[in-house]
Amino acid sequence: MSLSEYFDNAEGTGVLATADSTGNVDVAIYARPHVIDEDTVAFIMNERLSYQNVTANPKAAYLFKEDAPGYKGKRLYLTMTKEESDKEVIDQVRRRCSVKCDEGEANKHLVYFNVEKTRELIGG
Repeated sequence: MSLSEYFDNAEGTGVLATADSTGNVDVAIYARPHVIDEDTVAFIMNERLSYQNVTANPKAAYLFKEDAPGYKGKRLYLTMTKEESDKEVIDQVRRRCSVKCDEGEANKHLVYFNVEKTRELIGG
């Protein structure tokens, strides 16, 4: 199953792990990634710690646990490749808009990552 098919259909919880330039780690809850192609995903990020970290250190990891019995999901090992701050471009990839959608729009970024490796949640 392709990444696009998987994330279009999977329900669950995602966690993005990042580190700053000196290796201080942060983890944050993140929605499913926007799958651009099988080698590229993107996240809409606010100007908070995760965004600051990937601009200083492009390596990140994303863990997704499905809302299902047991431990099903994916781990993605990522490298940031570029970012886009144009609101129209961000709106084109956005899945849905929450009540807070208009808050801080100028501080949102669409951050693209190369998928270096994909692994199941449990196992090799």
